Amino acid sequence: MVIWIVLAAVLLGLVVLAAAASSVLGRLPQLRRAARLARQRRTEAEALQVDAATLEEQLAVVQQQAARAQERIALIKAKRAD
Repeated sequence: MVIWIVLAAVLLGLVVLAAAASSVLGRLPQLRRAARLARQRRTEAEALQVDAATLEEQLAVVQQQAARAQERIALIKAKRAD
């Protein structure tokens, strides 16, 4: 009698395990697609970070040029005022 109860419990556990495994295995294509998209987005984000760093460098150069231009304008105005 005890053997039948143990055997039924083991079989029930195996059925639950098989159901869970089939559910996970059925979703594997979706998970692979999501992982591929995540990798692609990460690559795009890294490329955008590089572009942003380049733009920051260019902005610093333009700011320096603008500061120099303002200094020149101030000098020109000072010479005209004399």
